[in-house]
Amino acid sequence: MVDDVSPGSVGQGEPLKGATLTVTSKNFSENIILGQMIGLVFKAAGAEVLDRTNLPGSISAREAIINGDADAMYEYTGTAWITYLGHEEPIVAPQKQWEAVRDEDRGNGVVWLPQSTLDNTYALAISKKNNARYKLRTLSDVAALAKKDPGAVTICVENEFASRDDGLPGMEKRYGMDIPAANIQKMDAGIIYTQVSKSNSCLLGEVFTTDGRIKAMDLDVLEDDKHFFPNYNAAPVIHRATFEKYPEIADLLDPVSRKLTTEVAQVLNAKVDVDGEDPHEVAKEWLVAEGFIEEG
Repeated sequence: MVDDVSPGSVGQGEPLKGATLTVTSKNFSENIILGQMIGLVFKAAGAEVLDRTNLPGSISAREAIINGDADAMYEYTGTAWITYLGHEEPIVAPQKQWEAVRDEDRGNGVVWLPQSTLDNTYALAISKKNNARYKLRTLSDVAALAKKDPGAVTICVENEFASRDDGLPGMEKRYGMDIPAANIQKMDAGIIYTQVSKSNSCLLGEVFTTDGRIKAMDLDVLEDDKHFFPNYNAAPVIHRATFEKYPEIADLLDPVSRKLTTEVAQVLNAKVDVDGEDPHEVAKEWLVAEGFIEEG
């Protein structure tokens, strides 16, 4: 990162001066924005920062943190609990789930800093236009429709969601759904919103609750009435050796995490996914507006 940024409310005294740190992220807008935030805060605190955000999928970014190829990123508690640590049942209370993940992941050399209230969980959505006909409110309503009229329930999902235990297979099992393979289309996340909103190729689509396109494209999000999907609260994760060398990182990132909410994420994500802005600039503008860092 070559930005000319300096400390604001965080990074006073440049506690990372002399450090060279690598930030990473997964390859969707929100996580890229969050990864850029970490990098900019590190930069303002005096570090040289290598930007390795936008890695494909969850596993590659996760492995980069574990192996020390990257030093920091924002991860999600539900992803860690279910996908990485192999648990089948989420912990309903967000704080207890974060504590359980923090404690168990220590053994993998990963340090979890305090989580934000930003909860980017999975959901299914339908266009308001189509829902005027079906009047779906909950995922149990979808299960009932699938039994009554199997051909009506077509769904667009990402490849990862189609195979994850905390994704489509687990959701079908919890709700007693049996959606024919022919009714499931796999595509990139960005295309799903457009397909659900503007075409009839899929009645339902996998969405993320923090996505700005939900409001922009006039979609109804269906309630997870059986509480299947875990909490996906975003929290910074740090390679253990990095944190032991630079424990000041906690003081730098904790104030940022405290300001990150689901509503903030919807606004920032819409700037990228609806308005076409650059994730790096969106991250920097927010950090400057909140007073965390200063330009120049």
